[in-house]
Amino acid sequence: MSNQYYLMSQLPGFSVGEDKAIPITYERYYDLCSRFLNKNEMKILDGLSLEPPLEDSKTGSSFVDEWNYKEKSLRLALASIRALRMKKKFSTGNESIAPDAVQAARTASGMDSPLSAELYLNQYRLSVIESMRPTDGFSLDSVFSYGLKLRLAERMKKFDEAKGMASYKKIYTRILEDK
Repeated sequence: MSNQYYLMSQLPGFSVGEDKAIPITYERYYDLCSRFLNKNEMKILDGLSLEPPLEDSKTGSSFVDEWNYKEKSLRLALASIRALRMKKKFSTGNESIAPDAVQAARTASGMDSPLSAELYLNQYRLSVIESMRPTDGFSLDSVFSYGLKLRLAERMKKFDEAKGMASYKKIYTRILEDK
């Protein structure tokens, strides 16, 4: 526990979505973590991602497992809605999908702009991270929560409306050609 206290006290605070620069990179965060976390904790950190694995596997952290479930639910809900719109079959198999993820996917899919939808989904993701954040700000789960929030903030900083629209049109055209 004392290791997480020293680690968390060195990490700068930031807000996701602000126009200001993020005060730390994920690489710097990872480097700091490697100094304070043990091998098993670093293994969990190595698997920390905004794109969880398709197969269900326990990470050793209930926080990370819950994040993976929520994000996987969102991705399955989005895929299901897209398939329905394209009149294609899609099965989630035996996967359960979180109801709030279904609602977020429905809301995003109803938006006019892909950028607006993506910004909305990122706000949903942030709210998921915030709702799961432990009350103990120096716990191992707080370290993981910070890492996810940092990954999300870095991802959001990469958004470029013009490039995104060009990419969207290219992908959409390719999908229509495959019909």
